[in-house]
Amino acid sequence: MCGIIGQIKIDGEVDQARFLEMIKTLEHRGPDGEGAFFSSDKKNALGHSRLSFLDLSNSGKQPMSNSEATVWISFNGEIYNYLELREELRFDYQFVTESDTEVILAAYQKWGIDFISRLNGMFAIALLDEKQNKLHLIRDRFGIKPLYYAINDKELVFASELKAILASKSFPRELNKSAVADYFVYRYIPSPKTIWEGINKLPPANYITVDLKDLSHKTVCYWELSTSNAKVELDVLVEETESIFKKSVNEHVRADVPIGSFLSGGYDSSALALWMKEGGKPPATFSIGFENWEKSEHYYAKTVADYLGLKNKAVVASAESLNLLKRMPEVYDEPIADISIVPTFMVSQLARKEVKAVFSGEGADEIFGGYTWQHDFFNQTYNKSWVQKVKNIFKPKNSVEFYAQSMAMGWFDSSELKQLLHPNLHASIPKDVHWFYRSNFRKELSPFKAIQHMDIKCFMGELVLTKIDRASMANSLEVRVPFLDHRLFEKIFSVEETNYIDQNQTKKVLFETLKDKLPSEILQRKKQGFVGPDSYYMNMDFYRKELGNCNLVRFNIVQKEYIDNLLKESYSWKLWKILIFEKWFTHWVVNLEN
Repeated sequence: MCGIIGQIKIDGEVDQARFLEMIKTLEHRGPDGEGAFFSSDKKNALGHSRLSFLDLSNSGKQPMSNSEATVWISFNGEIYNYLELREELRFDYQFVTESDTEVILAAYQKWGIDFISRLNGMFAIALLDEKQNKLHLIRDRFGIKPLYYAINDKELVFASELKAILASKSFPRELNKSAVADYFVYRYIPSPKTIWEGINKLPPANYITVDLKDLSHKTVCYWELSTSNAKVELDVLVEETESIFKKSVNEHVRADVPIGSFLSGGYDSSALALWMKEGGKPPATFSIGFENWEKSEHYYAKTVADYLGLKNKAVVASAESLNLLKRMPEVYDEPIADISIVPTFMVSQLARKEVKAVFSGEGADEIFGGYTWQHDFFNQTYNKSWVQKVKNIFKPKNSVEFYAQSMAMGWFDSSELKQLLHPNLHASIPKDVHWFYRSNFRKELSPFKAIQHMDIKCFMGELVLTKIDRASMANSLEVRVPFLDHRLFEKIFSVEETNYIDQNQTKKVLFETLKDKLPSEILQRKKQGFVGPDSYYMNMDFYRKELGNCNLVRFNIVQKEYIDNLLKESYSWKLWKILIFEKWFTHWVVNLEN
């Protein structure tokens, strides 16, 4: 995995010394080497920090060009079907490396920008086409890999992380006030916003094409999850999906270095470990647990690892591990209040001591209906009792409202935001605080698939995948997510949801593939998210200590009375959101201004 960066100047030349320093800010994403390309007129630059997996030789270095040196690429990710594409392209392109990066160059040269639809993988790609005088910035379908950019009429800077754009010093470091309000609603900053005014996220499944002459640009969505409502027998669906799973796993293990796996003892990670072993690539596995908690996942992970005959190492979080919160602003760049940001960092740190890449189960819950709110929604909306049917007629369920409540972990609506935020920020509160959920609600989908779609675009695309990318890459660890194969998502969305959702069995289709291959203790285990005990997060003395001299209050971001009232309670997720933002604000605003 890697870090990518670029700069385009209309007036003047790229400051090469500073650009090289910008690349250094991404060194954790690629400690195996770095490279830079500067155009002959010094107005265009591409940079790269490399974590090598394919073609470990110098020939795989980036930025890389085609044979004519007219197209240059800086690429972060893995193209899992690169061997198949290479075979298809071998008569049109003279390959000189064994890398998937060169396959992208060949594909672009043959098919133009439409080559994206042929890629299966995770990617953030920058293609500088000097012949056509264009720059293409491309992000993968699900948003596994990040891509940020800032642009005005004189300059463009893009990078894998915000810190690299800030290091350019080309754009003012000004807080995006509406994004502050969004953060407290969503627990993250939704695309295309970032926490900084004037810096944007490229949304998943989008590319932006920039004219190098004047920086005019156009953003295009190149993929939408298609849907239909075919009815299919369970055994047929299980057979078809298992075939896709195994093909995806076999493609994801392609590397010139060993691949490990995160293991929680749930269906998703257990399935990946099982299929890696069955495919002849038994992984070393890595787990996270919590001290003094009978539901700690590392116990279940050991059960699975022992059953499959795999090595397993675990790290156990204690109250002291919350001291790592002070590192999280540097890791995540903008505030993100997922409760597993610290545990994910810890297990990534553990895995990196032995491997450069691991498998992880992101995507399985979204597509197979594994989340508790998905089941709650299904049970209420698809209930066949006449009483529920009457209720649904007279009071139909508002999907966006239901979803917003399910996601909140500390509810903030307009009224609550006005109590929290200083009056200076009230004008920046969006009229519709749930605008992002609403923009990703597809009313043409069935009610349940509409919830799944919001999970894919909102919860997974903005929160979960951001967390896993930054926590792993801060430790120079690549995370591969075989469930996030668009072929799998398209297969499941092509059938009626009652074919893959069951009121009595979580992730029914996945369960059917595993029911004879894992211990009954694991198969019968109740669904548990990547969480810890409440005592880990709800130590009110800890919050009083951390928020006692609050910079958010001192700089007129939040109101002291609101925090004081929360500290009188015995349980409030709102405090977690405030604490995460306080840590971020102190690091990126207060400390950098002093």
